[in-house]
Amino acid sequence: MKRLLVILFSIALWSCQEEVVLPLGEEESPIPTIEAYWTDQPTFNEVKITLSKDYYDSADVEVVNDAEVSIINPNTGKVIPFVYLGGANIYRPTNPHERAIVGETYQLNVKWQGQEFVSEGLMLQAPTVDSVTWSFEEERLFRDEGYYIKVYGQIPFEEDNNYRIRVIENDTLKNQREDYLLFDDTFGLEFFEQGLELGYPFEENDKVRLELFRLNRDAYDYLNQLVNLLFNDGGLFSPPPQNPDSNIRVVRGDTDVLGYFVVTPVLSRTVLIQAKYD
Repeated sequence: MKRLLVILFSIALWSCQEEVVLPLGEEESPIPTIEAYWTDQPTFNEVKITLSKDYYDSADVEVVNDAEVSIINPNTGKVIPFVYLGGANIYRPTNPHERAIVGETYQLNVKWQGQEFVSEGLMLQAPTVDSVTWSFEEERLFRDEGYYIKVYGQIPFEEDNNYRIRVIENDTLKNQREDYLLFDDTFGLEFFEQGLELGYPFEENDKVRLELFRLNRDAYDYLNQLVNLLFNDGGLFSPPPQNPDSNIRVVRGDTDVLGYFVVTPVLSRTVLIQAKYD
């Protein structure tokens, strides 16, 4: 009899379940989303502008192609205009040789449909990358078999130690949630001198390019919040997903703005993984 009551109680609980759809991201109008990079390497300097979508919207992203975009050096007053490139759906400097200089502050300006958005960033000095190595590791618990890469370098700075490593494997940017390799000096930086190991394996003949960025804190915080959002599984005890805090502000207009502006040096190293035979 007790067993029958347990079964009936379980059925009753099951019948009470219903799917709940949260009203996430239901905006009256799309919000401009800006992703901007200004570096000491001209090939990295670009601005992407799109319009936000509702959380459940599966339509293609709408690209903004009619904005007025520029970078300004407030110290010198120099204005670096950008032009839209339709084939790539990005804005690039009209002078392709322009680049960031260490110690200078740069201001992003975006004007679109009567609205204006601004952000600033300081160009920091790059750390040192001494070497990039790889070695083959056998399969272990929680670790797949393959070639693992380590990055060795020196970080002599007392402050502004906020870093990201981007990984490009065979010309494809690794852009999943586990690929955002962020680190700071919360627990010291000795591990970088001893070798910072990437947490996933590669295969023989893979060509891997590593790009190291030294970020301003607001850009680093944005990426940290983005990673937390990507790891949000939507479970019962997970907080409702929300957009990361942008480091771009609205100076004219009554809309919001999403995205981030990055001013950073770039260190790039490329390795071709090949087996070492005796």
